[in-house]
Amino acid sequence: MKICGLQKTTLLDFPGHVAATVFLDRCNFRCPFCHNSGLLDGEAEALFSQEEVLDFFKKRKGILEGVCITGGEPTLAADLEPFIREIRRLGYLVKLDTNGYRPEVLKNLVLSGLLDYVAMDIKAGRDNYSKAAGKEGLKIENIEESVSFLMSGRVPYEFRTTAVKGIHDLGDFSDIGRWLAGSSPYYLQNFEDSGQVLCPGFRSFSREELKEFLDVLRPFLPDAVLRGMEA
Repeated sequence: MKICGLQKTTLLDFPGHVAATVFLDRCNFRCPFCHNSGLLDGEAEALFSQEEVLDFFKKRKGILEGVCITGGEPTLAADLEPFIREIRRLGYLVKLDTNGYRPEVLKNLVLSGLLDYVAMDIKAGRDNYSKAAGKEGLKIENIEESVSFLMSGRVPYEFRTTAVKGIHDLGDFSDIGRWLAGSSPYYLQNFEDSGQVLCPGFRSFSREELKEFLDVLRPFLPDAVLRGMEA
């Protein structure tokens, strides 16, 4: 388990819970707007051992309620399941952030009762997915399988899209709305340049543009909201 970061306390990453966030290395996407570009290629330095992180969680019992596991793409870690089991043995809730490209891993973790919440990124409309994910030959059926599984209601979840000027347009959100139609929790968030973006030069949308996207989404996703600003 290569742990490249640990945010010791967050009130934002795990809805309704005080949590810590663990950052794992490697990703199977190359989203050009990725803000964690240092965690893509398996070359980032491991900053914590698994034992150090678990020892931290032991000491924080009664203060923290949950652990968020993010990346990179956590489902690439071969020892993800035993790591989660150790966290749960300490009494913590576990949230997984994923791009959904490995539905078999996601399903196994959920059906094994190891996850309490899943946040899945919806990168773009289906016709634009390969560009947004930076992955040639992308198998959209993998994404669709994960989406369908989460929508079956086996675990609390959310879908979320980071809107990026130069990647997305109104057509993306029209397709996303029809694709995810129903009561799925959906968050639209604006791109922010972290200074570590894989391909610099992308820009944020204006508040008015984001509201236009939301207007396209809401007939299909009535619970869609803007994250980080008032709708």
